[in-house]
Amino acid sequence: MIQLSPDLQARLATPLNIGNVRVNSRVLQSPLAGVTDLVFRRLVRRYAPESMMYTEMVSATGLHYVKEMPRLMEVDENEHPISIQLFDCRPDFLAEAAQKAVSEGADTIDINMGCPVNKITKNGGGSSLLRQPDVAAAIVSRVAEAVEVPVTVKTRLGWNDQDINILEFAQAMEAAGAAMITIHGRTRAQGFNGTARWDWIAKVKDILTIPVIANGDIFSVEAAVQCLEQTGADGVMCSRGTMGYPFLVGEIDHFLKTGVMRPKPTISDRLTCARDHLIALWEYKGDRGIRQARKHLTWYAKGFQSAAGLRSQLCRIETLDAGLSLLDQAIRDSAHLNLT
Repeated sequence: MIQLSPDLQARLATPLNIGNVRVNSRVLQSPLAGVTDLVFRRLVRRYAPESMMYTEMVSATGLHYVKEMPRLMEVDENEHPISIQLFDCRPDFLAEAAQKAVSEGADTIDINMGCPVNKITKNGGGSSLLRQPDVAAAIVSRVAEAVEVPVTVKTRLGWNDQDINILEFAQAMEAAGAAMITIHGRTRAQGFNGTARWDWIAKVKDILTIPVIANGDIFSVEAAVQCLEQTGADGVMCSRGTMGYPFLVGEIDHFLKTGVMRPKPTISDRLTCARDHLIALWEYKGDRGIRQARKHLTWYAKGFQSAAGLRSQLCRIETLDAGLSLLDQAIRDSAHLNLT
């Protein structure tokens, strides 16, 4: 049985203050490229109404050259608190992009300094900024001057095991004006392999005064509590654990606030959520939404007998009706299945 230590309970009993923004949850939904669009965020917020959500990362260079705001930045007026995440290596472009993001309704601006993908790092963005701390600090300083909302940073431990510089880097971000830092406990070279090294997050927490959020390997309530106990972090950010499982942020948030585990969703609950997700993507994006739904639906269809067969069909759907037919049959069959 999981229990919160008295120290952790006391620390989590108060809101999370990100600069002048008060958030009544210590559990955040990570920005995920190709995942955390408006539809997905609405599903997560269904179970975690007070948690901070993040958009998919938006290119500041792209924003500089377009006349209309990309749909990636679309924010529902009812979905606050919300942060728009930006990436680039040019302070002026990021400052301009941040102003546009605030006009779209962002409560905070998050700068991506952790994405390990080559197409981002080769142009100086994402985790490549770990190797350019002066540029990273200039970005935070310039963006903080350009907007009145808090500016935050999401990053990693370093470029590789031979160049873990998160302690110096995090201090530089705080000195430049960052109101919060989220640390994924892996290096850029690790990608998503190996185990997140929470011990480094604890070291960062010891030397900063701004909130430190722990990220990496938060796949359950148990993992979240263990991470918070080990790191002393001010909160946790859920990433891959929410793919096909938008219940996770709410489950952790509920436990941290009450000390009581929320009942796990049944197979039917999960497949019904998948159905809602499919319909919402169709209504929001049309045929493109159906194509995007395929990966989401296969993520939902896991952990029960016959899930593999269902996944193989869901990943090929061409129409809304085809997807609904498969899911409705699976929901009817779920009464006779058990989670594995």
